Amino acid sequence: MHRPSDTDHREEATMTGHILITGAAGKTGGYAAKTLLNQGHHVRALVRRADERSERLAAVGAEIVVADLLDLDAVVKAADGIDAVYLAYPIAPRLIEASAILLQAAEENNVAAIVNMSQISARRDAVSNAARQHWIAERVLDHFTGAVVHLRPTFFAEWLTSFFDAATGQLRLPFEQARHAPIAAEDQGRVIAALVTDPTPYAGKILKLHGPVELNHQQIADAMTRTLGRPVTYVPISLDEFGRDLRKRGYDEHFVQHLLAVAVDYRNGIFAGTNDTVETITGRPPLTVEAFTERHF
Repeated sequence: MHRPSDTDHREEATMTGHILITGAAGKTGGYAAKTLLNQGHHVRALVRRADERSERLAAVGAEIVVADLLDLDAVVKAADGIDAVYLAYPIAPRLIEASAILLQAAEENNVAAIVNMSQISARRDAVSNAARQHWIAERVLDHFTGAVVHLRPTFFAEWLTSFFDAATGQLRLPFEQARHAPIAAEDQGRVIAALVTDPTPYAGKILKLHGPVELNHQQIADAMTRTLGRPVTYVPISLDEFGRDLRKRGYDEHFVQHLLAVAVDYRNGIFAGTNDTVETITGRPPLTVEAFTERHF
């Protein structure tokens, strides 16, 4: 099978619009798919199951494919005729295998680019099993002969919706007074859409994604208070209490081990910082905590 040259890749990536979005029912994948559809691209949305989320994507023009990222034949079929792929895998075992399968499927179908969702905590010596696996998955995908871009976001702003207790007005989290700049999934979706349609300027790069303002969780609670017009309180808790809370929510041990480890990373400044990457790539600044709160609470 003919393998396009680097020039061929560049032309395909900027001129064509057949995009495979994996994890399309998830937060970043869903926003990326909708952005691309609004821009007139053909989106093939790979989902693990058909449900109301996939129905909503189909209603706005996405081609829905129900498949498992661990099924090589299904992924190869899903990548047929595709120019670029967004790879998103949940915090779950077998990430490295899924990444290798996606890589093989992309190679067999002459895909021009892969945009990979990683983590800001991804590194060789990470204590989190999931974060270390993301680092290895990045190195696996680096063998792709097309363009590869790795995204490493800080904590999503969606953490606030997941861990805010509306009944008590509390955010109970084990982050002490460390800081980060929350990044909304919709801003990441716009970045992903821009990169899968024109990855060339960022090919081979690791991009950290941050929101516009670095805050600790007391400051985040204060911003939510101002926006909502009712008290929101940050309650620092221990790692042990956080672990108990996660298990009560029904999360599996792989997920719990990851969140406990990255909570320590957070305290140590791994998630800190801000930059202008979102605005540089998309032409629009990312949402502030106040703007995110207005939209989602």
